[in-house]
Amino acid sequence: MLTRREVFGGGAATLLFTRFRGGSQRMDQRISIVTLGVKDLAVSKQFYVQGLGWKPVFENQQIVFFQTGGMVFALFLRDDLAADFEADARTFGRAPMALGYNVRSKGEVDPLIERAAGAGAAILKPAKEASWGGYSGYFADPDGFAWEIAWNPAWPIAADGSIRFGTNS
Repeated sequence: MLTRREVFGGGAATLLFTRFRGGSQRMDQRISIVTLGVKDLAVSKQFYVQGLGWKPVFENQQIVFFQTGGMVFALFLRDDLAADFEADARTFGRAPMALGYNVRSKGEVDPLIERAAGAGAAILKPAKEASWGGYSGYFADPDGFAWEIAWNPAWPIAADGSIRFGTNS
């Protein structure tokens, strides 16, 4: 059986060793960047810039970065992204997922989905009343990534565009 000194001494040594190596014992609960692997960078960039009205903050022949509130959204050539994490570009796929864009009012949902459709998006689900009390619909960008445009009355949007889960004040 370990003594209190051995338990705390070992914990302190682990903490010091972890800090010394430059790490921490946990990962902060946040997302810094979302990167989509795209087939054709020019087509995808055109969709987000001309179709949705976004402005790149950096771009080269492999990647385009957009500042999106407190995080970064990136479009990266699919084969280069696969190579970056050492996967076979012919066989790696993507897990089912959806990106979400919440709006401040119900009346903003349909026009944004229509704008995306006008830029070449495929409508996955027309906007309608949602079981959770809001209003939302889905479209897919040129590479098939799903986007939900949603109004949730329980999640007001701050001036900086951020939302907080479950706050209604």
